[in-house]
Amino acid sequence: MTRTYIDLHTHSTASDGSDTPEELIVLAHKAGVTTLALTDHDTTDGLEEAMDAGRKLGVNVIPGCELSVRTEYGELHIVGLWLNPEAPKLRRAMQELQDHRTTRNVRIVEKLQELNIPITYDEVLQVAGTGSVGRPHIAHVLIQKGFAHSMYNAFEVYLGDKGLAHVPKKVLSPKEGVELLKEEGATVSLAHMFLHGYPREWLEDMIATLSGFGMDAIEAYHSEHDDRSTRKAVDLAARHGLALTGGSDYHGAIKPDIRLGRGKGGLYVPPFVLADLIELRKSQGLPV
Repeated sequence: MTRTYIDLHTHSTASDGSDTPEELIVLAHKAGVTTLALTDHDTTDGLEEAMDAGRKLGVNVIPGCELSVRTEYGELHIVGLWLNPEAPKLRRAMQELQDHRTTRNVRIVEKLQELNIPITYDEVLQVAGTGSVGRPHIAHVLIQKGFAHSMYNAFEVYLGDKGLAHVPKKVLSPKEGVELLKEEGATVSLAHMFLHGYPREWLEDMIATLSGFGMDAIEAYHSEHDDRSTRKAVDLAARHGLALTGGSDYHGAIKPDIRLGRGKGGLYVPPFVLADLIELRKSQGLPV
């Protein structure tokens, strides 16, 4: 029997992925992904297109979003699933963040120019196409022009938190992020919590704090989680009474080693994850 896949964390050109929402669903259908959540960064712009494509191809598309929130140890990412695609409160908040993001992107390019790197914002816009502009698009131009040899190198030298052209990002607080998603009817989870090397005790305290704000789940299955990290996440979820989620964090050509549903080859989100999330929403009186 052919194995089917669930992927509850993906990105499109609506934020910093390389595939349009429709292309993403076509690829999911070909890859045997039966349920996919589109969770673009700080935007819901691609949801309707993805859901329309899903209805045509028989892929169950869950509308979602990934928000960045600020902490003393850097950003945390919080994913909302089964989000109301219209999400008026969230849209207003994200528009404010997007306005700041545009200003930030322009300033990053200016700082690169001050470093005698001949890059223009128009070149970045060409790479981004119709999607939201982000640092990966700036990194792509740096690679094209020979000032970086990889995405990692571009962030390490220029664009990361300690990079030469770093500009701080305006983000929500953890409380604001969770409560905003909950107000729009979403099931809220903490994404890839072992990706950034947060201190263990601090992370446990943060999970407890976010649970108190209404967070529902932890993303245990992720492309960057090894078996040990997954087991830790499952244990933390059990101890805090939280559900589990999982996904590839697919970005297309931006992260070419990550495949839909399969991550770097070994990812598999068990079917019970989706079933448990659906039961949780039903118990909360929320639609699925």
